[in-house]
Amino acid sequence: MADYRPIPDERDVFHEYRSYAFRPELGVPAYDPDEHEEPRDTLGSRRGLYATAAADNANPRCVCRHYWLESRVRGDTHRTAGLASVATPPEYRRRGHVRQLLAHSLAEYREHDVRFSVLWPFQYRFYRQYGWDTSSRIVTHECDPETLSFAADATDGAGADSTVFRRLEADDSDRLESAYETHRERYGLALERDETWWRHRVFGGHDRDPFVYAFERDGRVAGYLVYTIDGETGDRTLSVSELVATDHDAVLALLSFCYDHDSQVQRVRLRAPADVPIRDIARDPDEIDTTVTDGPMVRIVDVEETLSELSYPNCEADLTIGVEDSLTDWNDAAFRLEVEDGRGECEPVAADDPDVRLDIGALSQLVVGFRSARALEQTGRLEATGSTALETLSTLFPETETYHGDRY
Repeated sequence: MADYRPIPDERDVFHEYRSYAFRPELGVPAYDPDEHEEPRDTLGSRRGLYATAAADNANPRCVCRHYWLESRVRGDTHRTAGLASVATPPEYRRRGHVRQLLAHSLAEYREHDVRFSVLWPFQYRFYRQYGWDTSSRIVTHECDPETLSFAADATDGAGADSTVFRRLEADDSDRLESAYETHRERYGLALERDETWWRHRVFGGHDRDPFVYAFERDGRVAGYLVYTIDGETGDRTLSVSELVATDHDAVLALLSFCYDHDSQVQRVRLRAPADVPIRDIARDPDEIDTTVTDGPMVRIVDVEETLSELSYPNCEADLTIGVEDSLTDWNDAAFRLEVEDGRGECEPVAADDPDVRLDIGALSQLVVGFRSARALEQTGRLEATGSTALETLSTLFPETETYHGDRY
């Protein structure tokens, strides 16, 4: 057994563990409170797993950080925990400490009525064994700025008197909320951002703050970019970490803004949701290098509570779902889900032959909308007793666009 508890007074230990896990090339890290206790660094709740024996309880076996967030799933906002900074020093590895830490973390989330846990993995296979699974795809486009000249041509002279780009500071974050709300309504798992998150996670960076430019049309923000300019003179890249646009014309305007840096940068790198049609609208798509990568991973914390709180299509349904979860005993069971008038009731039941069987990671993907029931069945992640059960599940959980671009 181990003792799971907060570690608010051991920030130097937390910093040491985290640095060794994620930036070992920097050597033994020096902890400087003035440098490492900035508001961005102190967000979230630190946790550690300690040995129960008092003589061996000085330092944690492994650590993590929890961010208490909210995200949108199927039209509603749900409590979501961002799990980050999971780190174990080499002398304590391969002893099952991380597994215990994750199990304790899920129990804490459950106590706080958290519905979903999201994390950015160092390795997908590692966290998949504990029930998290991929929640979205991230598309990165890279090209010479000249390749984006098509956007400038498309926007040339179009309402120039009523459109403007404006650089914003953290105190201006409220001006972006309307455009971001359009984005949040479009994508499952997009975060609800408060003023602190805007200030220290969007406008604030680890080593340097990014540029934030808003595209205003008729006095309202129709889109914005968050980006840095990396590299040395002659080999610079404009690297966009967030592109938000309320409509197609705003997408063109933002791309034109990137093109306007052609005298300053040699490359433009754009990270965006998969459905932003940059290659489709480009004049020379063969000049754009596009890569698709897996985004963050998601996990349902409590199946019974989550399926009871979701919104559903306006239909009637009744089916049993067998869930496999090796990390939490409260999820490793069969559940009966009844849906009527868009609301659901879920409870554990004794069912030797449920209508549907799947693991907690597959169920998490289905619930947030990243993968459909049919896709999960075709890849061996879901078993249904018949076509009716599969059709019912497909109706209850239609596939939707998902995107969670915030990193922590």
